Amino acid sequence: MHYKAFATALAAAQLTAAQELMRFGCSQLTIDRIDPLVNPGVIGSPHIHQIIGGNSFNASMTPGVLDPPTKSTCTSCTYSEDFSNYWTASAYFKAKNGTFKRVPQVANIGLNVKGGVTVYYIRGYQSQAKVTAFKPGFRMLVGDPANRDAKKVPRGLCFRCEANMQQTPFGGAPCTGKDIPGFPTAPCGGGWRVTVTFPSCWDGKNTDSPSHKDHVTYPASGSFESGGACPSTHPVKIPQVMYEVMFDTRQFNNKAEWPATGQPFYWSHGDNTGYGIHGDYLFGWKGDALQKAMDGKCSGDRCAPLQRQTDAQAIACTKSQMSKDNIGDDTWLTSLPGMEGMTV
Repeated sequence: MHYKAFATALAAAQLTAAQELMRFGCSQLTIDRIDPLVNPGVIGSPHIHQIIGGNSFNASMTPGVLDPPTKSTCTSCTYSEDFSNYWTASAYFKAKNGTFKRVPQVANIGLNVKGGVTVYYIRGYQSQAKVTAFKPGFRMLVGDPANRDAKKVPRGLCFRCEANMQQTPFGGAPCTGKDIPGFPTAPCGGGWRVTVTFPSCWDGKNTDSPSHKDHVTYPASGSFESGGACPSTHPVKIPQVMYEVMFDTRQFNNKAEWPATGQPFYWSHGDNTGYGIHGDYLFGWKGDALQKAMDGKCSGDRCAPLQRQTDAQAIACTKSQMSKDNIGDDTWLTSLPGMEGMTV
């Protein structure tokens, strides 16, 4: 590892040393226009998502009918017992001529996967309290693709404009300092680090809810990491799941290609503010592996209670696109996938 990269990774490790957390990479599984939470059974959901995890991911993932650890034959995540699925919207650059190109993702510093997402399972800050792993069928959603109000972006969802690909100087904990709730308004030399942090308190009964949100919430006061207590309505501490998505915007940094006012980026659902940031989670760990990891206070991407596959095996786990959309990696698109005929 390059010295600066090592120094940045070391700083991150020191910052989180007092916390108990797993941090590991998941390579890109697929990019597809399906969403088994919000649009179950629909091939051709409203917008494109980038997905990681178990290869049983598809448009219909009914709890009790499809069990990810049973149906998946591989996972794009570091831990071979993790067949969960994690997904967010994709990001696009809009050129002055009105065409779109997808913003690529890169692996986070210190991880050797292909694109994808860095996943965290945070047990808590020097926490001695019991943390209960998710149950089969558990799923949740944070954020709202329809939101266009900065004040309504949930806490723990943010953008960081990185000065360089080495992430130096290190910006500290997520959603602090100069982090913002929407798209950066100036070119970023190292692209963006986008953070999506899920609630960490569960009602203890429901593995899902009609909104995919009501069965979970954030601590009543403080934060999960600092030992904030869960409210009486959601008394069960669960692992705090967090995503970091590294978007490589460098090829789009020429201001001459930007609009005269504003900035040129869009979420795949047509949001030009960034405030529609959101993430989806579908639990799929094998057996009691995640509970063992929580009880064993696992850290990083190597932990004795869990089985780690090679980075090459994670990268090799991919899935063909179901919706068959041109996603705009190699060609410029006249519209965002799924939004043909609509003006954004």
